[in-house]
Amino acid sequence: MKKWDFNKDWHVKNVTQDGAFLPVSLPHDAMLSEPRTIESRGGANIGWYAGHDYEYQKTFDLPAEARDKHCILEFEGVFHKAKVYLNDREPVFCPYGYSNFYVDADDLKETGNELRVEAYNSDQPNSRWYTGTGIYRPVWLWIAQDKTYIPVNGIKVRTENAKEGTISVEVKTSGSGDVTVEIFDGAVSVVKETGASDGRQASFSLTVPDAKCWSCDTPHRYRLVASFGKDTAETYFGIRTLDWNASEGLLLNGQRVILRGACIHHDNGPIGACTNYDAELRRVRLLKQAGYNAIRSAHNPCSKYLLDACDELGMLVMDEYIDHWYIHKTKYDYVEYMPQWWKRDLKAMVEKDFNHPSVILYSTGNEVAETSEPKGIHWQEAMTDYLHCIDGTRPVTCGINIFFNFLYSIGLGQYSDEKAESEAASHADQKKPVGSEFYNVLAVKFGTNFMKLGATLPPSDWKTRDAYAVMDIAGYNYGLWRYRHDRKKYPDRLILGTETFCSDAAAFWDIAKEVPQIIGDFVWSGMDYIGETGAGAAEYATYSMADRKECAMTGGNGRIDITGKLKPEAYYTLVAFEQETGPFLAVHPVYESKKPAITGWALTSAIESWSFAGCDGKETEVEVYARADAVELFVNGISRGRKKVGKQYRTSFTVTYETGTLEAVAYDAAGKEVGRRALQSAAGETVLYAEPETERVESGHLCYIRLRYGDRDGITKVMEKHRLDVSVEGGRLLGLASGCPYVEGNYTDAHVETYYGEALAVVEAQEEKELVLYANDDAGHEAKVSVAITQ
Repeated sequence: MKKWDFNKDWHVKNVTQDGAFLPVSLPHDAMLSEPRTIESRGGANIGWYAGHDYEYQKTFDLPAEARDKHCILEFEGVFHKAKVYLNDREPVFCPYGYSNFYVDADDLKETGNELRVEAYNSDQPNSRWYTGTGIYRPVWLWIAQDKTYIPVNGIKVRTENAKEGTISVEVKTSGSGDVTVEIFDGAVSVVKETGASDGRQASFSLTVPDAKCWSCDTPHRYRLVASFGKDTAETYFGIRTLDWNASEGLLLNGQRVILRGACIHHDNGPIGACTNYDAELRRVRLLKQAGYNAIRSAHNPCSKYLLDACDELGMLVMDEYIDHWYIHKTKYDYVEYMPQWWKRDLKAMVEKDFNHPSVILYSTGNEVAETSEPKGIHWQEAMTDYLHCIDGTRPVTCGINIFFNFLYSIGLGQYSDEKAESEAASHADQKKPVGSEFYNVLAVKFGTNFMKLGATLPPSDWKTRDAYAVMDIAGYNYGLWRYRHDRKKYPDRLILGTETFCSDAAAFWDIAKEVPQIIGDFVWSGMDYIGETGAGAAEYATYSMADRKECAMTGGNGRIDITGKLKPEAYYTLVAFEQETGPFLAVHPVYESKKPAITGWALTSAIESWSFAGCDGKETEVEVYARADAVELFVNGISRGRKKVGKQYRTSFTVTYETGTLEAVAYDAAGKEVGRRALQSAAGETVLYAEPETERVESGHLCYIRLRYGDRDGITKVMEKHRLDVSVEGGRLLGLASGCPYVEGNYTDAHVETYYGEALAVVEAQEEKELVLYANDDAGHEAKVSVAITQ
């Protein structure tokens, strides 16, 4: 079947407030433009957005080539409780906001078809993070090219032997007849074969000559085109095998791989929940730069665009189903639909994922304390068995918070139907912290060890072992201190750190290198995201709005901030995972008198700068990260001390700030220099820079433009804090943000307060020759940049 773009010429209105219809293109996140208010019933969970219901409409004529042909509409994601009305038919309903679903469209009229989609999101609270609202993933019209056809998701490709390049292919058909499959490497045909369908499918066993394997370092993909009569279908795939066992660990193409993973939410920061291939590709590229080779889609099935980006760049994926089963975490979440819908949801996830070589693991859920009791263990077993039935090529896990399971079993769980009801009844400003927000508070007060220590208690083991026995890989949330013990007690158990602290990266890596049973680690979190602010939005006084809760936009807990800037924590991760030797430098802002009380999910509040005008003579703390025996710190060429680095590969110095150069030198055990890095102070005139990430952009695609204050040499002036006003010609401003976890207004505003001298504009190029962005501030600085648009 042929896929038609069905994302233009839509209209949307807010039906909660009886708004007017406005023209939009899809994907569209209606929530991103909503007011953020202390009255938000979703509160800190969703970044204080209001939460409304929306109706989308589209009127269209049937394409000529679709007449008398089988047609189907695909919705990749609508949040949530979607109802789709096509002409006068009964609506198609899909309650889960992260599942793709289909609407039969065989009875379309030649002209004047009416399509309506209702998206419901005023039922707050319904999530522990920002969801977005509406048709936030693409819509497609699939048209068969003949009366007999290959259905949507009709091709499955599986690698049998990566070394020899042998694959098996199944092509579903709507009837009997000859099926031809052809494999292309780029534009070159490398295999072509014809077989017969039995009326349901045709099966092939093929050998790709001189096969190139897909891996993280060499993500080579092939294209397969299947023909059945006049109908064609295609898919991309990679040749790669996946094996797992306790003696060898996780094997990709026969070679052990350790997952250096990062958890991510589904939103794309300044553009909200909208999935966009450019945005997803950029996000995956940034995560790879930060040293990660795997992502966890926390806590819902990820978009097809994200999987395409992971396939292209060589990023492994653990696709996760859901955040809860039959115990409410928020009053209006998915609990009431789970019993009837989980099989359909998992089937949709697998159909989406099957041909993507990047997907190596399925997760049935996140921190579901249900796994501590017989009913929940049965649910885990049923979901594991079902996933094995529809896809036997990938292992199954579940991210279990070991300590949570024990606490829940003795009546101290942070989630329950009663607590969800109570939270919903409370005014947002008066809600007591529960769940992850409650543990954020404890992590600030007691540090990260209380959760890891709790996981080592014998009852924590007793309340997880039965659930772990019915999955392929045991998912440990914050269970690092159990690793060495459990490898001996459970010698056949594979262990995955499904959620971990950044500060534990080096300890994990040192264990995983020697113990194949430990297959990987997923830090919380790889990139910052909207919502789930809690106590995570700790910030220095210059930027804090803690007295105005409704301004808390993010938790500030990403290794990469919401604009895509790598933070010092990302450089620490590179060192911990032996991707870089270092040294890397991070400095606590000299002008700040008091450090914020960060959570355990953040590593530091320091920044990568030695540019603090007017602060000479003040003391500050400098952090150094290095895979070395010792580091020495210099200020303007004078040594300020030499220290052992230790097994965590990080140390700190207290020094007096002097304008000039800060430099760290790393040494091995023999005293030989193994690396050095310097930071330079900015000086002189202040310039506002507008720096696009690409020199050219295709029409309809995204252009990311960083706005930054610096001196004439380009050194960032982190103390420049201004309001920037932005306008665009030849494009559409989709989002404007800084890395600050506090925001007054939202990302759809045409102005932004800079954060440590920086902000980011996201612009969609339009049908013009060039895109032009203008920026000016309240201090008389101006910037202009032009980016060529290609058609």
